[in-house]
Amino acid sequence: MTEENALLSLRGIGPRMLERLAKLNIASLSDLLFHLPLRYQDRTRVRPLGSLRPGEEVLVEGTVDLSEIKFGRRRMLLSHISDGTGSILLRFFHFSNQQKQQLAPGVRIRCFAEVRRSAAGLEMVHPEYQLGSEISENGVSKTLTPIYPVTEGLHQIGMRKLMTQLLERLAQDEIELAELLPEPVLTEKQMPTLKQALLFIHQPPVDTKLSDFQQARHPAYQRLIFEELLAHYLSLRQLRHRMQAHAAPVLESGDYARRFVEALPFTLTDAQQRVYAEIEKDIQQPRPMQRLVQGDVGSGKTIIAVLAALSAVEQGYQAVIMAPTEILAEQHFHNIEAWMAALDIRVTWLSGKLKAAQRRQAMDEIAAGVTQIAVGTHALFQNEVCFARLGLVVVDEQHRFGVHQRLALREKGRSGNHYPHQLIMTATPIPRTLSMAAYADLDVSVIDELPPGRKPVETVVIPESRRDEIVQRVHRACREGKQVYWVCTLIEESEALQCQAAEDTAQQLNQALSDVKTALVHGRMKSVEKEAVMQAFKQGEIDLLVATTVIEVGVDVPNASLMIIENAERLGLAQLHQLRGRVGRGDQASVCVLMYKKLSQQARERLGVMRETSDGFEIARRDLALRGPGEILGTRQTGLLQLKIADLQRDQLLVEEVAGVADRLLENNRACAEALIERWTGSAARFADV
Repeated sequence: MTEENALLSLRGIGPRMLERLAKLNIASLSDLLFHLPLRYQDRTRVRPLGSLRPGEEVLVEGTVDLSEIKFGRRRMLLSHISDGTGSILLRFFHFSNQQKQQLAPGVRIRCFAEVRRSAAGLEMVHPEYQLGSEISENGVSKTLTPIYPVTEGLHQIGMRKLMTQLLERLAQDEIELAELLPEPVLTEKQMPTLKQALLFIHQPPVDTKLSDFQQARHPAYQRLIFEELLAHYLSLRQLRHRMQAHAAPVLESGDYARRFVEALPFTLTDAQQRVYAEIEKDIQQPRPMQRLVQGDVGSGKTIIAVLAALSAVEQGYQAVIMAPTEILAEQHFHNIEAWMAALDIRVTWLSGKLKAAQRRQAMDEIAAGVTQIAVGTHALFQNEVCFARLGLVVVDEQHRFGVHQRLALREKGRSGNHYPHQLIMTATPIPRTLSMAAYADLDVSVIDELPPGRKPVETVVIPESRRDEIVQRVHRACREGKQVYWVCTLIEESEALQCQAAEDTAQQLNQALSDVKTALVHGRMKSVEKEAVMQAFKQGEIDLLVATTVIEVGVDVPNASLMIIENAERLGLAQLHQLRGRVGRGDQASVCVLMYKKLSQQARERLGVMRETSDGFEIARRDLALRGPGEILGTRQTGLLQLKIADLQRDQLLVEEVAGVADRLLENNRACAEALIERWTGSAARFADV
């Protein structure tokens, strides 16, 4: 029987329902079984109407006293019911004449919904309900009621009917459900079997503590969480094993790297030297390097990337360095081009905003091998870009790119079974357990040391009401020869409106500070205009730069020692930390002013963290606690970490245990590992197939 035919064997599933289930990624009985509840409702007992409190979701029963249609701003059906202990109003905005007739005085009704407070007293809006004989037939639920993810045309009642049939078959062993966790693991952790766990989670007994479920403490939850984390970890390790089965060029550093380091006006930190040694060891192997370099803002990751690129050039290969924004990519290009001029190495810039003729010339040079190092944005991985002999791919700020894009760039260097080495960099420090779960296909290096002489940035939090004081502070700084950033953050969910806000702010500051040279940069400016402004600011021709968050990463102006961030409460910790990293790059004391309009509790906590610490890893840890892993890793768009039941923040203690089990499975039972990956990730893991 095919997977589709197996689904069709359930009552209520026809061709149209198959389409609806497909929208939920359900294509088999197994998929349906692992379509887990989001939460639960307690419909196991009827509550007296006199005991209700607003905000509760409850099951109640009573007699209809009166039903009437009222006309206000909207036409409504109002039904008043009572049970001897109290009364409640049922409010319906969408109803038929048949419903009005059914809800006649004297009719017995049982309904479930959230209790709300209104001017008329307590009420329920559009409750689920049963009438008369339906009540005695069905009785109260024997288990907690699961609430599932659903889609248009498939609602909770329909989903529960499908699940009830499926679970009956599972209970009677009519469905084959392989136990994929090794017996020693089940025994050691005292876990229930998979069948027991699934039956429990879909139909929790009446006495189950909802708090245990909400916090995933129940053994049935722990069992499934462990298996799902194991499947995701295995999928990444499998990707790594497949990559290591490929060949890669052996890259040795030589004269280029030596001359480059000797020409630097500073000495590499111990952390930079350690990380570069790890990279050197990787690229001297005949298999593709897959390494993630984490380094806080200003720790010198670009230097490491260039040293790796020089090893490729030394052996006659090309290197490519890709960054997520035009400004960061352009800065990389100008820095690298200046460094490479002394070595007579050809560097080419490729961006989507280049004119057609310039773009064609850049692509021709890359394809012909004239280009030794290519630098650019996502334009680099478009289909028409071809490399002559690509040996190294560097992806900066990896979390800004989908995994598809990273893999697409690597594919460009493929020649038969040969792939380029890959170096991924991020200035967003990632807590260790999160890194293990999200980047298990990569080796991880950490640059945990800033260059000597870097002074910590003082951070102050000030309300918008003190704006005039801040403007005067900017004025004083500029008159003392310092340079200032004024960052306008996202006010509306529109780049156009954001840029308009920045233009208005620049105009206001220009009028208030007529003797200060002020300029503006934002994402909708032409690339040439943007670059001209940035260069002028870098050369000291501009005192005050008003900008949107396009300056978040990569901008390096040592004389800039004051930053004002407007609407700072709207930004996440990682973005605030990145922005703050634009100052404090010279030898003078620097200040970052976080200006806010209105603080929620979470925004207050975020700004408090910024004031307390400048340690990127501590900020990342606190960011994880506040926002969750999907936001930090940028995995919402990748499909890689769409976890059904596990939570990387809550369940991080399990990650290290999972790692040990995964390695043993890959070594001793690869078929079992494959089955686990297919069960939990299905097609999500296959995009990374290599």
